[in-house]
Amino acid sequence: MARDVHGMYAMVDCNNFYVSCERVFDPALEGRPVVVLSNNDGCVVARSPEAKALGIVNGEPVFRRKSFFVRHGVRMFSSNYALYGDMSARVMQVLSRFSPDVERYSIDEAFLCFPALARDRLLETAGRIRLAVRQWTGIPVCVGMARTKTLAKLANHTAKRMPGGGNCLLDDAAEIEGCLARTPAGEIWGIGRRHARFLHEHGIETALDLARRPREWVRRHLALPGLHTVMELNQEPCIPFERNPPPVRSLMCSRSFGTEVADLGSLEEALSTRVQQAAAKLRAKGMAAGAVQVFVETSRFRSEAYAGDSGCAVLPAPTSFTHDLNAAALQVLRGIYRPGFAYRKTGVLLLDLISEGCRQLHLFDAPVVREGPRKALMAAMDRVNAVHGRGTLVLASSGFGAKPWHMRQTRRSPRYTTRWAELPVVR
Repeated sequence: MARDVHGMYAMVDCNNFYVSCERVFDPALEGRPVVVLSNNDGCVVARSPEAKALGIVNGEPVFRRKSFFVRHGVRMFSSNYALYGDMSARVMQVLSRFSPDVERYSIDEAFLCFPALARDRLLETAGRIRLAVRQWTGIPVCVGMARTKTLAKLANHTAKRMPGGGNCLLDDAAEIEGCLARTPAGEIWGIGRRHARFLHEHGIETALDLARRPREWVRRHLALPGLHTVMELNQEPCIPFERNPPPVRSLMCSRSFGTEVADLGSLEEALSTRVQQAAAKLRAKGMAAGAVQVFVETSRFRSEAYAGDSGCAVLPAPTSFTHDLNAAALQVLRGIYRPGFAYRKTGVLLLDLISEGCRQLHLFDAPVVREGPRKALMAAMDRVNAVHGRGTLVLASSGFGAKPWHMRQTRRSPRYTTRWAELPVVR
C-alpha cells in the first residue's frame, strides 16, 4: 500500500488531444467540427466538441458517414502520430516545471504531486498549469486535484464538464460526497465493464453507493484492486505514485495494411519495416530482446473465414541488433505463411526484454569485441533516422519506394515539429 507522502495529487488531461494538436497549427479549425481517423482512415478515434454535438461517436466507420461529414463541413484528418507524440513530450516538459514528481499516465494525461497547501494556493497552481501549457504548447488542459489518484481522476472529469473546461479541487467531504452521488459507478477509474455490470446487478448505481459498501464485501467480489478503489474514494491513498515507469517486459510494433497482401515477398517487406521500428525503440530504451514473436491476420470483416497465425523464435542471446531481430522474424514468418490468404495485418512482438547492461555471456558466445562495430552501426543508423526522418536508412529487406501495403493516410497533416521539410512557414 502506498504511503501518503504528498498532500495532493493533480491529474492533468489534455482536451480532445489529437484534435487540439491539429488546431495548434491550423487556427482556422477552431469552432469547426473536426475528427481524427484511425489507421488506414478506417474509423473515428478523436472528436472536437463540435463533432460530438453532431452526434459523431468514436469507433464510427468513416465510409458509413462520409456524406454526413461532407454535409456538415466536418474536417477529417488521418492520425499523425509523429506530431502527437512530439506535442505530448512538450506538454510533459511544461508540467515538469511545476512539480519534480510527474507520472506520465498516457499520451495526453499525467499525474503530479504537490505538498499540502492552502486551497487558494492549489487552485492558483492549477490555473498557472493550464495557462502555461496553453501558452507554451497551444494545447488546452483541465486539472483535477484531490488527496488520492482516483479522486483526482474524478475531479478532472468534473472539470471537463465545466463550461470551457477548468479546474476542480475535491478536498471537502460534502463536496466529494455530492460528486460521487452524481457519478455512475461504471465511470470510476479502475471499474471496468464487467465490474460495472456486476455492480448494477447488486444495486450499486453510483460511485457513492460503491464507496459505502462494506470493505469485506468489496474485497470478496472485486478483489484487492477494487478494495483500493473504494479506499481511494474515501480519501485513503492506496495507488502508488510511479515516478519511474515499471520495467518494460515486451515491445510490439504492428500496423494494418492499406490493401490486402497475399504474396510472401510483400509480407516480408511489411514485417521487416515493423521489425526495424521495434528495434529502434528497443535501443532507445537501452534494452535487448531474448525472443521474437510474429503474427499475421486476415480481415475480421470479410465474408471469408478469419485466419490468424503466429510463431516465436528464441534468440541465441538477447540482442538489439536490427539484423539479428529481422532475420529471426522473417524465418518465423516463412513458417506461418499460408498461400491463398489475403492478409490485412502483420506485426512483431519482442519478448524477454532485459537491460543491455545485464546481458549474460556464455562460454561459446562470439567474442565480445564484435559488439563494438555492431553497436556503432546501429547508433549511426539511429542518428541518421532521427535527424533526417524515420526510414531514411533501412534494411533492403523492407523494400524501396511506395508500397500498396503502406498504411493509408490520405488526410494526414504535415509533421510540423519533427520533419525539416514539413516545418510550418510564417509569411
